Amino acid sequence: MCVIEPSPILETRRLLLRAPDRGDVDRFVELAGDWDVARMLSRMPHPYLPEHAEEFLGACEAFDPAQDQVFAIELEDEGVIGVIGLNPHEAGTELGYWIGRPYWGRGLVSEAVDATLAWAKRAWKRRHIVAGHYTDNPASGRVLCKAGFLYTGRLELRDSLARGEKVPTRMMVWLA
Repeated sequence: MCVIEPSPILETRRLLLRAPDRGDVDRFVELAGDWDVARMLSRMPHPYLPEHAEEFLGACEAFDPAQDQVFAIELEDEGVIGVIGLNPHEAGTELGYWIGRPYWGRGLVSEAVDATLAWAKRAWKRRHIVAGHYTDNPASGRVLCKAGFLYTGRLELRDSLARGEKVPTRMMVWLA
């Protein structure tokens, strides 16, 4: 029997993954307001305003914890640095994430992805998770490959709210 944790807390060597809350609004606006962050995400507007963060938090509060899980990513001594989540997708469950530019290139997203996948496997018994990255974001592809995702050979055109257009996206799959 699978016991659903409504707000799990995950800890890694450097990170704490926990439910986002209203105290995160300013930090979300600061980090997600960066064009280079927003343009790599499907549902992130630019500019990213406090009302967008409030809307995002409201959506998180309405999620069904058996199908959706979103974590604020906290770095020790620095606070929230990004978000990672699992959401329903036509192919099962989809992983998505973002991290503020000052934290790129430090292995922090990889650490958060590994913890989230381990949690999904343990708590939700997931054995199949999909993800995608825009073709002009190879760094995200490297993060996913490092976590064990494999390219499916499918290229999809996916919306980018910040860019205002569809962007070629390389689809990947993780099999536990």
